[in-house]
Amino acid sequence: MRQDDENQDSVTTRTMHPPTTKKRWHHKLVEEIRAVVIATLYFAVCFGVLMVLKRLYLADYEIKFHGFSLALVGALIVAKVVLLMEHVSPGQWVRRHAVAVGVILRTSVQTLGVAIALLLERGFEARNEHGGFVSGVTWVLQHRDVHRVWADTIGVGCALFGFNVLSALQRHLGEGQLSRLFLSRPSGNSERKPAAGSP
Repeated sequence: MRQDDENQDSVTTRTMHPPTTKKRWHHKLVEEIRAVVIATLYFAVCFGVLMVLKRLYLADYEIKFHGFSLALVGALIVAKVVLLMEHVSPGQWVRRHAVAVGVILRTSVQTLGVAIALLLERGFEARNEHGGFVSGVTWVLQHRDVHRVWADTIGVGCALFGFNVLSALQRHLGEGQLSRLFLSRPSGNSERKPAAGSP
């Protein structure tokens, strides 16, 4: 009889207090989706600005440019890759230095990856015209088309630098504090009071 009562109490406890594993998994999934959406919007705005500038420059030569759809896809890919790299530990050496060192190193590695990816993409596009993938990459490096690669790399690198700076500020201020800082209205008593003795 006592054993039955204990079993009934156990069932009642599990019913009233369900395991939190599912809630934690759901919360983690929501946070992951939210981070991807925010990062994608950030890079979409940055890449959109780059596309607008490129279109304005090419308009002088009466060259039409349509790359906004590719910019959106690129923003999603870069956002996901950058968020995955956020989980990579920077190492003890970086932690012992200023935050700026970590930001610069992370941005440098990411920008190098962008440069390599763009070179490989251009080489893949030129592989049929130049007898293979390696020959295509070699042609891109020796052709004036490489200037487009460097220009795109610099633009994406600046966007990555801005994202890494904002991420460092977010870690320093705490979860949600950065968006609250820029998006929330100042409270009525947020104005600094004059110091004692000041006019």
